[in-house]
Amino acid sequence: MLGIASFIHRALNAALHFLKLVQNREVGWQTVDRKTGTYIREQQTIWKKLKLLLLFNPVTEWIDRTHLLRLWTHEKNLTAGRREGEPKSHRQIKGFIEFYGIDMSQFEPSDPESYPTFEDFFIRKHRKGTRPIYAETDPSKAVVAADSRVVVYPTVEKARALWIKGSDFTIANLIKDDHLADVWENGAVASFRLSPQDYHRYHSPVEGKVKWYKQIPGDYFQVDPVALHSSVNILTENARSCVCIESEAFGNVLFVAIGATDVGTVKIHDELQTNGHHVKKGEEIGLFQFGGSSILVAFEKGRIQFDDDLESLSCQQIMTDVEVGQSLGQASKPLASTSHK
Repeated sequence: MLGIASFIHRALNAALHFLKLVQNREVGWQTVDRKTGTYIREQQTIWKKLKLLLLFNPVTEWIDRTHLLRLWTHEKNLTAGRREGEPKSHRQIKGFIEFYGIDMSQFEPSDPESYPTFEDFFIRKHRKGTRPIYAETDPSKAVVAADSRVVVYPTVEKARALWIKGSDFTIANLIKDDHLADVWENGAVASFRLSPQDYHRYHSPVEGKVKWYKQIPGDYFQVDPVALHSSVNILTENARSCVCIESEAFGNVLFVAIGATDVGTVKIHDELQTNGHHVKKGEEIGLFQFGGSSILVAFEKGRIQFDDDLESLSCQQIMTDVEVGQSLGQASKPLASTSHK
């Protein structure tokens, strides 16, 4: 009898915990808050969670061979994104802030009424001093590129095995150039995923000079882990902008900003499209407009040692909540031995 009572007690506790998560919309992927070390679940609307499970599962992938269902969703995402730039979208801002608990004191302006449209609010800027750059004067330390959830892997193959399951994912397919991709053969990757409530500007993880820039048109599919763990080639089909930064400490660093749900623009600032432009570590280099989005940063083989906490959690398929400017990793080779390809 005691065993049965104990089982019922545990079952009721689990059910109540699940109901609380649903009530708080904490139904997204499990992550760890880097500042506190606590395990949390990302806030997400119930409808979005159900839609992800419907669109990205083995049955749908088998039935929808032509991807018509996902194409229909893609077109609806673009339409929804365009509406965010209309004046009447302003009315969404207050409810959005309340739902996600956004601390507006970290942004400038902090008054929600100062943003004419939801699009203006979406690309809000941090208040100066709220995101300090780790080891700002040390070029051998790389930093986090965006307020986001991140996973890091020492090789592309490990990323494919544990996280990015799209059948065609390679650096060559990502940048659509086999020759340029050679420099990142079996290199390390950091994958940053931004949710709609996040700050949607992104920053350089390293100091260096722009070597080349490339913009690639494409779709705007979801970049949620549910989608990335499917066989659908999300990262190599979505619209993206690519910048190669030549760094004295890290060699060639590939920065790819990838559009996703409702994202109307994947913008790299004009100066970052100019070969030879000097980029400071932590410098803002572009922005996303509208919903969720993703960034992938690739390093040459053996050129970075990611921070232990990030790599350990990533190997457990757990994302870490991070902020712009936090430590990402350390250059693996001394500056004196650096050679560029």
